[in-house]
Amino acid sequence: MASDAAIPAAAPAPATAATPRSAALESGMSPEALRRLNALAQAQRRRRRLQAWLPWLVIIGMFVVWEIGVRAFNVQQFVLPAPSAIAESMVKWWVPLLDNSWQTLMTTLIGFFLAVIFGLLLGIAIGSSSLLYHGLYPLLIGFNSIPKVAVVPILVIWFGIGTVPAVITAFMISFFPIVVNVATGIATVEPEVRDVLRALGARPSDIIRKVGLPRAMPYFFASLKIAITVAFVGSIIAETVAANKGIGHLMILASSRFDVPLVFAGLIVTAVMGVAMYVAAVAIENRTTGWAMRGQSDQQMHMGGV
Repeated sequence: MASDAAIPAAAPAPATAATPRSAALESGMSPEALRRLNALAQAQRRRRRLQAWLPWLVIIGMFVVWEIGVRAFNVQQFVLPAPSAIAESMVKWWVPLLDNSWQTLMTTLIGFFLAVIFGLLLGIAIGSSSLLYHGLYPLLIGFNSIPKVAVVPILVIWFGIGTVPAVITAFMISFFPIVVNVATGIATVEPEVRDVLRALGARPSDIIRKVGLPRAMPYFFASLKIAITVAFVGSIIAETVAANKGIGHLMILASSRFDVPLVFAGLIVTAVMGVAMYVAAVAIENRTTGWAMRGQSDQQMHMGGV
């Protein structure tokens, strides 16, 4: 009896020590297919690591080439300062840079969020109605064609020198991409889908909420990545003309003293803030509309396997 009881306990032992070959055979895959699958997964991991490091390598390489070129050709500092001189200026003037960059970031974010709210609402309205689409589109194009630097003096007359003109300029310059992309995403819903939903008793608001808005989300986040970068352009333009604080104001003061390294320091700080906001928009996009990128990832894996 004891020997009979020991037999069932010893039987499952070979199953726990399954080899990759046996696992592949049990799953219906040949060992060669399993090796190809593992090689493809490793290639994808290497690709992701390269994608993570590539921006840093490009930026570092750019600054290295910049430094070598300035020193090799003996370029004067007031013409093009070397990255080392710009770094020294950033260390020397880090307090004014931090204070003015915070002001620029605040005005840019306020204008950007206003553009997101009004752009999203107007984009939904225009994309949902063909009459509004044809009626307001020429006005929006004409509004966007006006150079924003020409509008700043008018804003100064209306609101005075300070933060308000910078906020409005950031709003105006980032408003148009959001409206156009959201309206395009909603207006391009397939007519067949609309007809089926109407036949099922859906109201126009239901079609917009359950089909139009999800379809417009990839367009919306694409416009956010454009709008957040150009919003900084609007703030800097207004600060160079009608502000007593901000990166644009600091750059004007530095250029009046021929402190070109400080001017470039302001440019680099603005670029860093723009990249940071872009990365934040991409992170939100990946969490909310990752389904839109799934087909692209599958296509890349297929191409890598071929």
